[in-house]
Amino acid sequence: MAKKVTPYKESQKNKKEQVTEMFDTISEEYDGLNRVISFGIDIKWRQKVVDLVSSVKPQKVLDVATGTGDLAINLVETGAEEIIGLDISPGMLDIGRNKVSKKSLDQKISMVIGDSEKLPFDDDTFDAITVAFGIRNFMNLDKGLSEILRVLKPNGLFVILETSVPTKPFFKQGYQIYSKYILPNIGRLFSKDKKAYSYLSESASVFPHGEELNNILSNIGFINVKDLPQTFGVASIYTASKA
Repeated sequence: MAKKVTPYKESQKNKKEQVTEMFDTISEEYDGLNRVISFGIDIKWRQKVVDLVSSVKPQKVLDVATGTGDLAINLVETGAEEIIGLDISPGMLDIGRNKVSKKSLDQKISMVIGDSEKLPFDDDTFDAITVAFGIRNFMNLDKGLSEILRVLKPNGLFVILETSVPTKPFFKQGYQIYSKYILPNIGRLFSKDKKAYSYLSESASVFPHGEELNNILSNIGFINVKDLPQTFGVASIYTASKA
């Protein structure tokens, strides 16, 4: 079981409420600061997710924890007729809707507010479902994954992009130094919310990854579970399907 990490340790609100508050606060700075923190490599990782989803030729795609909609917008490349970006943060969705409108994609992409643990969709709705850098923010991981499995069509594709911890000693040490000291300090310097990037760093360091997350997905009921480490293991792409 992963260590419970919340953005505001002194708050009496639950994790879901705290995460919503945090992302509402940092929504305007989120995209720019993320490009700096990841050195822009996250763009390459998202493209790999798009390529994987494209391979199943989806008609209807759901992007859970869509944030400001970067991945939802990129998923247009898959040729899907309908793409839904779902997030719990109204602030992040507002930024996302503006981006969608500027690209004249309103007829293709819908940005909706919703809870990953109570998805407002019927069973077996989506050909593909994605989550990029959002799954570690779920308050109840098993419940969120079970909901995703429920709304995924049989033989549909589920793709997760999430941070992970490198296994090779040299890269692991470098990652730990960067995530523990450098990333939070960048956040403190440039973010409105001084605690947000400390949370994002800490939550990444304790979240299940690799074989551990594979096992969680399998136990939920997903099949054909695989993990694909990216960039020395600082992130991983997970793929799974539904029987």
